Amino acid sequence: MSLAKPVAAEFLGTFWLVFGGCGSAVLAAAFPDVGIGLLGVSFAFGLTVLTMAYAVGGISGGHFNPAVSLGLFAAGRFEAGRLLPYILAQLAGAIAAAAVLYLIASGQAGFEAGGFASNGYGEHSPGGYSLTAAFTAELVLTFFFLIIILGATSSHAPAGLAPIAIGLGLTLIHLVSIPVTNTSVNPARSTGVAFFADGSWALGQLWLFWIAPIAGAVIAGIVYKALFRDEVSGPATGETP
Repeated sequence: MSLAKPVAAEFLGTFWLVFGGCGSAVLAAAFPDVGIGLLGVSFAFGLTVLTMAYAVGGISGGHFNPAVSLGLFAAGRFEAGRLLPYILAQLAGAIAAAAVLYLIASGQAGFEAGGFASNGYGEHSPGGYSLTAAFTAELVLTFFFLIIILGATSSHAPAGLAPIAIGLGLTLIHLVSIPVTNTSVNPARSTGVAFFADGSWALGQLWLFWIAPIAGAVIAGIVYKALFRDEVSGPATGETP
């Protein structure tokens, strides 16, 4: 398969993740009387991955996240030649989604972007958590996210159910870590909205939400490959199953 279709799928999937997940936080989380809150936002992120994994996962593998692509590469489940096109498509999708979300949100009278669902630590952490706490949370949670992805897409997992496990895994990750960092585990998601937050703090803290998730994902790939060397590639490789 040429790269055009997988790259387009990654763009659309990452767009939906950022638009649906961050959109739920910006537009619906605190809506008067009927806001969906932390629980609703957590499920929104999980549902975006679940739905797009079924929609386009068979075309691209359904990464929608640079850390996932790099973690799969570390596990021997993704080709090096596809990394840059995938990551660029994911970034483009995330930024495009954030731009559309900003256009919609700014249509409300008295709109203020504020953090615009950006990720942060210290004074920009929802719960005031430190840099060390934020880094640890992002690394550990991305590690387990990759373990879930690698296991759910292995040859020993029930066929066709991987998107459900992965989507619910991402939901759980958000339930745990929204108070800590607003939950990233995805450098593209963090990058897209950071451009539209008030001030420059989101861009200034963006480094953590690249380094920690990628480190956690790569470690997970290496660990999974070492422990379960007999596993064969599944749909997460970016090939049509």
